[in-house]
Amino acid sequence: MSPQPLHHSINYIELTVTDLGAAKAFYSSAFGWSFNDYGPEYAGIVAADGVGEAGGLAPATEPRPAGGPFVILFSDDLDATAQAITEAGGHITQGPYEFPGGRRLHFADPSGNELGVWAER
Repeated sequence: MSPQPLHHSINYIELTVTDLGAAKAFYSSAFGWSFNDYGPEYAGIVAADGVGEAGGLAPATEPRPAGGPFVILFSDDLDATAQAITEAGGHITQGPYEFPGGRRLHFADPSGNELGVWAER
């Protein structure tokens, strides 16, 4: 059973992807994510603790237009994460750079969705 969601907290993130198989391979390779498959048209992103889902991958002909929410992930090792992103077929669009809370980078997945990753110094 999934834990009760917290009021006003992020509960689910859905990414529109142009190739469901490629997106699953990318996020699995770069971040170790696993998925619940709901046929060829949707994959749920299994939550980090293995209980429930944190989001999903929804196929479409193109990703959501700019201006949608910007999702930021956390990393224990930003440099290793940057390498994993590149090796999995994504590309770094900005950074890594310093900011008051630590270090951060932005990347694009194979479908063109831009996300961020941050780490403490």
